[in-house]
Amino acid sequence: MQRQHEHNQRRESQLRTAGIVGIAGNALLAGAKITVGYLTHSLAVIGDGIDSATDIITSVIGLFTASIANKPPDREHPYGHQRAETIATKLLSFTITFAGIQLFISTVKHLIDGETLEIPGNAALYVTLFSIAGKIALALYKGRLGRRINSPMLKADAQNMRNDVLLSTTVLTGVVLSQLLALPILDRILALGISVIIIKSGVGIFMETSEELMDGLDDPDVYRTLFSAVREIPGVHHPHRARIRKINFQLLVDLDIEVKADLTVQEGHSIANKVESRIKERVPEVSDVLVHVEPLGVQHAQESYGLDEDDVC
Repeated sequence: MQRQHEHNQRRESQLRTAGIVGIAGNALLAGAKITVGYLTHSLAVIGDGIDSATDIITSVIGLFTASIANKPPDREHPYGHQRAETIATKLLSFTITFAGIQLFISTVKHLIDGETLEIPGNAALYVTLFSIAGKIALALYKGRLGRRINSPMLKADAQNMRNDVLLSTTVLTGVVLSQLLALPILDRILALGISVIIIKSGVGIFMETSEELMDGLDDPDVYRTLFSAVREIPGVHHPHRARIRKINFQLLVDLDIEVKADLTVQEGHSIANKVESRIKERVPEVSDVLVHVEPLGVQHAQESYGLDEDDVC
């Protein structure tokens, strides 16, 4: 228990640090791109700056939820508070999608109004190059940390940073082409494309978090490993009704097994403990296992929840 508490404390500290780094880095990039985009009349650069501004919100949410997710279980939350991070990621998806929709509407309005277009200046090139370098650094930092502490929010944020690198590279290409071909409308068309990318990113994050909030698990290999681990324990028969619930970076397992009916309660309990230990050995992300022991051969017609081995083969 003490070791788990210390692990959670370190994880919270690392999440806080990542949040502060994200806020500072993205605030610098967003301010620079929006300012330069406005001065050089580049909607694409402004759109890139808006995307970085949404990343500030991501980091603020991460900073705020770090302490909530680390709270121990209580009477109202017996499973703990880890899903605070998932809920925060869900809110992030709405923010990103809204920013993309706003950019799309604004760009279409500029095109319909038929306003005089200007070719973006060289400052747009320089700030975009600066953005690419900054986003690469943030993507590497958050990606490595996210994998090390198994944080879905940091992993999603790192993917968002990688998308931003591609986005800024596209902006750079568009600005260069606008200057070389003297076609400022390319900047507006590029801004439309950027808005679609931002919207797509927000929707993608929304769908990923929905899987966890609905107690879904899209990796059947985890179930296969689970059943394989259970089969390694002598005396276990017919493992069934397996249910794996993901709560942030942890997995909770419910499982039914059958043992010989003439075993004592102590013997059945011992087998269940061995099953629990073996599952945790084979699937390190599992933090808790609930094993229901049944007499061999007993069938329950109303057992409708959970998966059997045949369901994942």
